[in-house]
Amino acid sequence: MGNASRNSTLMKLFFVVMLFSVNAASSQDLSMFLKKEYTSAEGKKLPYRILFPEEYDKTKTYPLILVLHGAGERGNDNTKQLTHGGKLFLDSVAREKYPAIVVFPQCPENEYWASVKIDRKQSPMVLDFDYTRPISTPLSTVMGLMHELIQNESVDSGRIYITGLSMGGMGTFEAVHRYPQMFACAMPICGGGDSQSYSKSKTPFWVFHGSIDAVVDVKYSHAMVAKLKKSKMKVNYSEYPGVNHNSWDNAFAEPAFLPWMFSHRSRQLTK
Repeated sequence: MGNASRNSTLMKLFFVVMLFSVNAASSQDLSMFLKKEYTSAEGKKLPYRILFPEEYDKTKTYPLILVLHGAGERGNDNTKQLTHGGKLFLDSVAREKYPAIVVFPQCPENEYWASVKIDRKQSPMVLDFDYTRPISTPLSTVMGLMHELIQNESVDSGRIYITGLSMGGMGTFEAVHRYPQMFACAMPICGGGDSQSYSKSKTPFWVFHGSIDAVVDVKYSHAMVAKLKKSKMKVNYSEYPGVNHNSWDNAFAEPAFLPWMFSHRSRQLTK
């Protein structure tokens, strides 16, 4: 074998090894989110992943972050919900600077976080939000999980945060509406809500959406932002020109995403 051929073979082997190492590291990172299952008083089971701070110390208290995934990550494998956003909270610098308990629940297949009826025959989809409908079982179960974590873990109840994308963005809006005293801030991404009946709260919002979203029309975020402003609530809005439905990539890449989140504190809940 000539030197050129040998070098080519070695380079190919090097890239294969590097690719394997990157994939292995990625898998190992996500495994730091522990696999758990919550059972509600009604017997409803909810798989979730939870990341504790490094050197978790129960004599201290930590912020609690709830992350609601989109429709594509529904199921019961207790893995897919980490697809978008999981690595954001595993970043070593972020973990050192912003120690927190991070929770990713997984919504069952064919169910939704939000009380919404969806017409998928059109693109973007037509969404009918109505908060006079009963709370969805998945969102109700998630809130049961949140109360359990507040009771049993070292949670700073004045620093409970919520974010979510697409279906999870819709769930983020609705969770704040139904539990206005719980969250210190909310960061819905490419979602929407019932802008007609939305109740006022003291929760600050940072809303994100892509301008050409072909799945969830940007008009739904526009309507919610207008409602929040009309209600004199604190709201920031970031719209990404030329970005389609995957605006979570832009949102999670915002340098101020975590600093803004962690800058907020609300009145502490009673445990």
